[in-house]
Order: sequence, then structure tokens, then C-alpha cells
Amino acid sequence: MESGFGSDFGSDFGSGGAGGGKLDPGLIMEQVKVQIAVANAQELLQRMTDKCFRKCIGKPGGALDNSEQKCIAMCMDRYMDSWNTVSRAYNSRLQRERANM
Repeated sequence: MESGFGSDFGSDFGSGGAGGGKLDPGLIMEQVKVQIAVANAQELLQRMTDKCFRKCIGKPGGALDNSEQKCIAMCMDRYMDSWNTVSRAYNSRLQRERANM
């Protein structure tokens, strides 16, 4: 049985050209950037959840006790701080390298 994905996928890209003849490369690049940002955010959330769960939850149950809640909150704060520090350093390095080109 054929899913609608294959036919919809091709028509999404083809429909942009029907009205004006050419696809707008700038629009495509912006869409790709948005998709990459969403994928990065999903990866960040997944990694943070995995690491903090393993660190803070000893015996999973129906609810988190007070110490688990505090551990999760602190773990997530530290993870986000670390992520932001690494991101700033990476972006700074990219800017320096672009300036040297």
C-alpha cells in the first residue's frame, strides 16, 4: 500500500514552481535553517531528559518526590547553562573564522 508521503513530498516542491517558474533559494534556505533549529532543540531536550533522568531518578514511580524534583530542576539548569556556554563559544569561533576568510 502506497502512503501519501511520496506523492505529497514531490508536490510540495513542485507547487512552488507552478506559479512563478522558479523556487526562491532564500526561502528554501530559511526553511532549512528553521528545520535545523527545531532538530537541534529536539536533540537538546532529548539529551537533557535522558541524562537528568538517569542521574536523578533512582526508582521510577507514579510521581517524583521532593528530592527528585530538585535534582531534575538543578540538572536541567546546569545542562542549559552548559549548552549556552558551548553555543556561545562555538558561534564566537565561527565568527572569527568567517572574519579571517
